[in-house]
Order: sequence, then structure tokens, then C-alpha cells
Amino acid sequence: MSDLVIANARIVNADGTASGHIVVSDGRIEEILDVTEPVPVADRVIDAQGRAVIPGGVDGHCHVAQITSSHRTLDDYATTSAAALWGGTTTIMDFGIPRDANETPLEAARNKRELALASRCDVALHGSVISWDETVPAQLDELAAMGIRSVKMYMTNRGSTMSDNDTVLKVMKEMKRLDGLTIIHAEHDAIIVDCTEERAQAGEIGIEHLHETRPELAEELSVREVLAMAEYIGTPVYFVHQSTPGAVDLVADARDRGLEAYSETCPHYLLIDDGVYASEYPEWFACCPPMRDAETVAALRERFAGGAVDTVASDHSCYDMTQKRVHSDDVREMPHGLPGVETRMPSAFTALTEGAAVTDAVLERFADLFSTAPARINALPGKGRIEAGYDADLVVFDPTEERTVDGAALHMGTDFSPFHGRTLRGWPQVVVAGGRTVLDEDGFHDPGAVGRLIERGPQSAPAAVASLAGKGA
Repeated sequence: MSDLVIANARIVNADGTASGHIVVSDGRIEEILDVTEPVPVADRVIDAQGRAVIPGGVDGHCHVAQITSSHRTLDDYATTSAAALWGGTTTIMDFGIPRDANETPLEAARNKRELALASRCDVALHGSVISWDETVPAQLDELAAMGIRSVKMYMTNRGSTMSDNDTVLKVMKEMKRLDGLTIIHAEHDAIIVDCTEERAQAGEIGIEHLHETRPELAEELSVREVLAMAEYIGTPVYFVHQSTPGAVDLVADARDRGLEAYSETCPHYLLIDDGVYASEYPEWFACCPPMRDAETVAALRERFAGGAVDTVASDHSCYDMTQKRVHSDDVREMPHGLPGVETRMPSAFTALTEGAAVTDAVLERFADLFSTAPARINALPGKGRIEAGYDADLVVFDPTEERTVDGAALHMGTDFSPFHGRTLRGWPQVVVAGGRTVLDEDGFHDPGAVGRLIERGPQSAPAAVASLAGKGA
């Protein structure tokens, strides 16, 4: 007898849709039977009744219990991983970012591994390098041995997390040697610093002027510069939270030239424009890059629907309104980042389907953005596909179901959401993570600290189907 059967499912993978019964045993998909076959006996049978079933979400960009300068997010792994499951995400990827000059990249990653022991869902990690010294290559070797084969660097945030161009170039060379992935926060620091100083001198430095301190040009110039370095070295590069169609186009053009380059965006850049900085609660939207004008948002959404964007991530950062408002009169001092791991699924699905019919092709595109592409790009074994041998990470949902967001009723450990009051469609109804039903019509079923740390292989090698058994998070 199997552990679980999801019967009569509309099974949506990135490369096709079919109807069938999904049979689950020991945390993995045992087999998929044609929908015309009898429903097999199992400990539990969930009748999907023709609803869509997609692979469990992979959020490739989360910040959990993150310390940056004087700011610390309010969450921990227990909270954020549970919120991820509430939102249909069954694997989160966090960053080991050194909290200050005294913490090395290796120490930062080891710290996150310890914190991740409390995770309710599976976890994978990215490393981070801020400054170069002679110990960095050996640290990157150790990170790769731990299954951490990607390194993030910031092109801005002078004095805290920013890496200079020499560091970026040297780390890129090391990541090529290690067959890994370079991840970039692309904003041109000199332009941002100068623009911010001009706004400050004009007395326009509060949160209502955030979008004026970080122009689109700063993002696109930084993307252009980093692409040139990656092309010079011949190494893959992945750009987080792209907020402009111009930035996405630059990456697409580089791919056309043969460079392995990827674009990630976030739901808030697809649904929210910079008019919110004149709203009653502008602090809800303090993030970097900032929201863009309505025309830019519409053009980015076109790229998103059209296939130019590779992945959609939350860039989850759990601050509350008290933290946001302490320095809302000076964007240079306030913490930037938005909670979003729980709302990534419906907000991204809403952005993808706005004004469009929900066809099989649209559902397949969503499965790719939400799960398959981030699993593939990050070489996560066992993730991103509904197929025998893959992890039983599954989400049942009705693409037509709509709910209005209540920021206070979410589960992310904060008191607001940038989508508060908005009606979003495509919420998860049943979530299965590692074969365990964690969300159904009876609510949330906390599985406890069962999340595993997923170790990744070389960037150029296909990820193994089976996940790494026995690897506790």
C-alpha cells in the first residue's frame, strides 16, 4: 500500500500537461498512472477532481534571519519555512552573507546551516563574498564540498555588503573553476550614491522619494558591466530581482551571444508601480531596487509572460513596520526588503495570467517559473518535476480561485504585506512536501523540523533525480 495518492489530477510539468493519479511512497513519487486506471489503495487518497497539480515551488531567493549592518530580520527558519509551505513553496534557498568584516563567507554559510535545522521544508544555500583575500579560493572549495555552488555579490551597498569589481572578477574565475554559478545584485553604486546625495541635499530623502534615488539606468548599467565580465571569463551568471525590461533584454541578448545568463524577477515588480510611494503606507514598499513606473511594470510583465524571464522569486526579507518606520525619513538608514515567501505563488500567477486565458501552455509556463527553472538552474536534485523518482513535492490548486490578501493574517512573522488588500488568484489548496500533506482543507499541519539540506552538484551536470536521503537540514 502506498502512502498517498493524488487522484484525477491535471498534472502540469514545464514541458507538458496530462491527467493521471500520482502515487507517493517514502517521500517520493512512486509512479504516475493514467487517469483511466483504477485509483490504487493508499493510506490517504486526495481527489484532485481535475484541478491543476504542479511541482512544489522552489524559491531561489530568500533571506532568513539575516543580519545586515544594524538591521536583523525578525524571522527564523521555523517561521519562514512554514510560511513557504502555506504558499506552495516546498524548497527555499537562503544566503550565507557575512554579517560584518569579522565573519568569513565559510562561517556565514555554516551559521545558516545550523539555523536551518529548524526548517519545515527543504533548504539549499548560496554563499556570498564581500571582499577578496588569499583565503577565499579555499573557502569556496569548502563551500562546494558542502554542496553550496553559487555565490552572491552586491554591486552596491557601499560600506556593508558591496563587492568591488576586482572581487567580482576574481570570484567569477573561481566559480568557473568550481563549475558553479555567480549571482549578482546589479545596481551601479556610484550612480546610486550620487543620486541619493542630490536628493538628500534637496531635502527629498524620505521613503516617498525612494524610487528617485535608484534610477533604472543604475540597474541596467550594472547588468551591462557584469555581463561583460562574465563574457570575458566565460562563466554563468544569474541576476536577482530584475525590475526593468531593459535589464531583462540585456540578459536575453547575452544569451543570444552564447553566454549562460539568467534573469530573475519578483512579483512586486510585476504588480506594483511607483505610485505607491505617494500612498498612505509607503513603508510597505521599501525595497531595492524600488518599484518602477507603470509603463515599466507593464513592459516587464510582457517579458515575464513571453519567456524572457527565467524565474520568479520572493526576495523574502521579514522586517516589520516598526523597523521600517524608525528611519522612514531617510532611505539611507531604513531597512529594505519585503516579506513575500507566502504570497509568491498567487502574486506571480496573477501577474502571469492578468488579461489572459489560463491554458495548458500558461500553466506550464507557470510551473517552469515557479519550480522547474529554479530547480534546474540551481542544480537541485529531485526537485521541479512531477515524475517517478522525484521528490513528492506537489501543489494542488484551482487557477480560478481568488482571495484578497490580509497582511495581518499571513504567517511570515511580520505585520504587513505589500499585497495587502489586493485580490490575487491561484492560491494553493493542498500542499505535499516530501510526501507529507502539510496543507489541505483542514488547514496547516506542521510537520516539525523535517527539512533537509539539499546539496547541489556541478552547474554543468544534470541534477540527479533522487534527492540526498539522510541529509538533515
